[in-house]
Amino acid sequence: MFKGLLNDARCIANRDPAAKSTLEVFLLYPGFHVLIYHRIAHWLYKKRVFFLARVVSQFARFATGIEIHPGAVLGRGLFIDHGMGIVIGETAEIGDNCTIYHGVTLGGTGKDKGKRHPTIGNNVLIGAGAKLLGPITVGDNSMIGSGSIVLDDVPPNTTVAGVKARAVKQAGRKLAPSVELDQINIPDPVAQELCKILERIEKLEAQAEGRSAETIDQEDCKDRFKKQNK
Repeated sequence: MFKGLLNDARCIANRDPAAKSTLEVFLLYPGFHVLIYHRIAHWLYKKRVFFLARVVSQFARFATGIEIHPGAVLGRGLFIDHGMGIVIGETAEIGDNCTIYHGVTLGGTGKDKGKRHPTIGNNVLIGAGAKLLGPITVGDNSMIGSGSIVLDDVPPNTTVAGVKARAVKQAGRKLAPSVELDQINIPDPVAQELCKILERIEKLEAQAEGRSAETIDQEDCKDRFKKQNK
């Protein structure tokens, strides 16, 4: 267990530019401290000592502001950045080398029994305030945009954003999102749809006037909407 925690601390120190050393992570990072508490609580949970497991997890919630049910399964190298307000449900599963920002919920959708929380693959980044609900699966190397509400499965190597979240980018990454830690430069799903509407209008107007429609540059269109929003 100690070796696993040491590896987690080193992963956090390597991925967080604010961390000056592994010792600082050990002593001062609530996102690391909650992993220690969870390992104890999860061990008690597997031994069916449910009450004590919940006591440990509730103390961890009080001490760190992060609520992880003892039954949740966490992979290696999990980086919980800031962490305040994170909730991870009983049947949630998180793969290796994932990054989760503050305000994230891995929750259920009702009173169903059995598997009712998300399963997160490896190298996944979940942006601040994202809500993933129900027994959905998020594939490896995927990114969940900040503030997204995810109710459906996310394929591997996919970026989703919005309310309700939809795919805005697929494949083609040099690094895993959990290593890049970039939750800002994500395509805007609303701008994408507006650009499609503008292109459709242009084609219809050209058809009505008997001329050929000019192809709208999607990237220029998105940039225009971004500037207007600013």
